[in-house]
Formats: sequence, C-alpha cells, structure tokens
Amino acid sequence: MKKLFLMKKILIVLIFIFFTHLQAQTFVKGNVLTTLLTIPNVGLETSIGKKSTFQFDVTASFWKSVKDNKRQFYLFIPEYRYHFKEKNNGFYVGVHIGATLFNFQKWNYLNTNKYEEGLGYVMGATIGYKAKINDKLHLDCFLGGGSHQGFYKGYIMGTKERYESAKNYNKSGEWLPYRGGVMLSYQLK
Repeated sequence: MKKLFLMKKILIVLIFIFFTHLQAQTFVKGNVLTTLLTIPNVGLETSIGKKSTFQFDVTASFWKSVKDNKRQFYLFIPEYRYHFKEKNNGFYVGVHIGATLFNFQKWNYLNTNKYEEGLGYVMGATIGYKAKINDKLHLDCFLGGGSHQGFYKGYIMGTKERYESAKNYNKSGEWLPYRGGVMLSYQLK
C-alpha cells in the first residue's frame, strides 16, 4: 500500500508538470465546496480544440477515521469536455473513465464494525456551467456520476480479520453521483 501511495504522488506531480508546460490555455482549479468539507478536489483543465477541453482532477479524503468509521478515499478522473457555446464559458458536458482507491465503510455498514479496503474504476458523465469572472478567474459549477465498480476486501475494525468469504477480492458495482461542486479556476496562460 505504501508503494501504491508513492506511485500516486509521483503520477500526480508528473501530470501537473505536464499540464503546466502546455502551450494551450490552461487552468488550475480548486473545488470550493468540497474543500470546505475537508475533502480537497484539485485539477487542471486545458484546451484541446475549438470547443473541447481536457481536465484531470483528483479528489481525496485524507481522514484516517471519524469516530472509528473509515472514510479514506482517492478519486482520479481524466475527462473530455465539450462546450456548447464557447470554450470556458457556458454549458458543457463531459465523459470520463477514472480510478478509485478506498479504505471506506459502506453506507449499509455504518452502525457496524465492518469496512472495506480496495480499488475500483468509474465511468460516467458530467454536466456543468462555466462562468467567466474576469480574464484570469472562472467559476465552474458541475455535477457528475455514473458507474463505480469496486474490488475490495472486507475487514472487521481493530482485528483486520476478513468478514466475507471471497477468496481474493469481493466485487461491487453501483450507479451513483460521485462528483460535483464549484471549482474556482485560475488561468495560467
């Protein structure tokens, strides 16, 4: 798990370096709403066509526990966006495939001592509206969701004993909203 965490950090740094050196119009972004909930969501968005952009964002909950309930997750989403009116101003739709890592207690286990550790992937869509504040600042209001497919091992808190009978990984899939908020965007170039 430590190697995986180090690889995540290296990947994030490389992606940020790559995007900040692009010659196209690039924005660095932070989600105001999730940050207030102590779940940072940061990203980069860059132009790839007349009405198209590409965004890569990371959402992370660094909480080790809240009242002994597991709440740690990481969400990595690369997304293609099509802007109807003009790029970086007005309505857009996006499609994405991303990855998740989690150490989390599922909603139906909230009053138990069971939790899950695993990884997964998401496939879905986003709808949003980007409003220009000035030449450098934009607000990006968005909501997205889709299918999350998870592969995990279920444990009992405190003992690390497995509670389910799957030999390797248990599997679970849900359709749900998993992204949204208001991103404050700053144009780099």
